[in-house]
Amino acid sequence: MQHGKYRFIAGFLALPVILYAVFVISPFVQAIYYSFTDWTGLSSDFKMVGFKNYNWLLHDDLFWKAVGHNVLLLLVVPLVTLGLGLFFAFMLNVGGRGRKNAAISGVRGSSLYKVIYFFPQVLSIAIVALLFQFTYNPRNGAINSFLDGVGLDSLQQQWLADPKLALWCLMAVMVWSNVGFYVVLFSAGMSSIPRDFYEAALLDGANRVKTFFRITLPLLWDTVQTGWIYMGIIALDAFAVVQIMTVGPGGPADSTQVMGYYVYTKTFHDGQAGRATTIGVAMLIVTLIFAVIVTRLGRRERLEY
Repeated sequence: MQHGKYRFIAGFLALPVILYAVFVISPFVQAIYYSFTDWTGLSSDFKMVGFKNYNWLLHDDLFWKAVGHNVLLLLVVPLVTLGLGLFFAFMLNVGGRGRKNAAISGVRGSSLYKVIYFFPQVLSIAIVALLFQFTYNPRNGAINSFLDGVGLDSLQQQWLADPKLALWCLMAVMVWSNVGFYVVLFSAGMSSIPRDFYEAALLDGANRVKTFFRITLPLLWDTVQTGWIYMGIIALDAFAVVQIMTVGPGGPADSTQVMGYYVYTKTFHDGQAGRATTIGVAMLIVTLIFAVIVTRLGRRERLEY
């Protein structure tokens, strides 16, 4: 069985490793290289400028404003999305009233609810952004029309045109478009947890809240941690919702500017691809730091059942 083992393994890994190196590693290396040049993105003529682009980046106010917005997205969007996903999944699997021959069960119609929650995942983010752009319309959008219909005209806002509200409106869209995926994902994980654990906890006098924090969350922690990193990457990007929904885009008054859209602006509007790749390298560094922090802080003893 040991004869030719390594040749066998290498034969299976060779093609995937080559494809990964060409289509994933190579673009990163090229981006780092171009970040030390004055490349315009169109011309084949460019020269090395050393750390000039990085020096510009450190002193660019708009970049740091975009970083601040991305950090806020990193703090809010994953927390709210995963929190709602866990809550809804727990209710659909464990939060219902006990029925015959089942001390633990989900709410009635849980299968239908899963389909409803997952529906936003069927739509592309571009379609979702367009739908919410119409919803936030201050003149005939659904939100202001609803407030007008129930006599709450004083609560009507300019939503995407208000610098204080625009970024929060984008966060709501990002949460709405992603929470359904995590409801289904966490539901699949909860369905594999033995019901005996919950029944034993209820017999010992534990309520639903205690069973969630003492049983469900610890046994799903690896899935939650992976979801946190994935949602963090989505929050660091946020390009589509900014490009489609906001004034400018990136406005008003750069209140929704993010690093992903700043890369696009520098490349296609300003013709400064060298500086754009420098921002991309900064995004890579921030993403890696975020992933390391989440992995370190979330490290705990693995539970098996």
